[in-house]
Amino acid sequence: MGDEPPIQLPLIRSTPESAKTGNRDTPSLPAPTQLRSLQNTTRSNRTPAPAPQRRQPSTPQRITFDRRELDAMLNIYGRMVAAGEWRDYAIDFTREKAVFSIFRRTADVPVYRIEKDPRLARKQGAYSVVSQTGLILKRGHELPRVLAVLEKPLRAV
Repeated sequence: MGDEPPIQLPLIRSTPESAKTGNRDTPSLPAPTQLRSLQNTTRSNRTPAPAPQRRQPSTPQRITFDRRELDAMLNIYGRMVAAGEWRDYAIDFTREKAVFSIFRRTADVPVYRIEKDPRLARKQGAYSVVSQTGLILKRGHELPRVLAVLEKPLRAV
């Protein structure tokens, strides 16, 4: 059965004729029209079973970078590749954070990691730049300001 409440039928009582004869085995039944109206009222009074609700995850399956964020990171990456500083990058998407790793050589450990951690968005800022040693160079709410730490200062020629 289900979670629906049982249908309530009226009590059946004996008729006055059966009381006179003393025969209680043959109770009187309500008229068919009364039964239909009773069935209709019980159906309309039933509350529909609530649809099973799916739990919405508090965080998405994976944390990713959007197009605006990738454009900003690839812009600075392209300039540094042109300058001969960097050679490779990698992008990792996990449940906790998204990481853009920058390498000086292909088979090396990352020189810098640009991390997006939404759990820190209200506290210290979702974006951070982490050095090779694990030192957080810059953290903030706006990605262009955080990426500014990777820019090389202009030199006088």
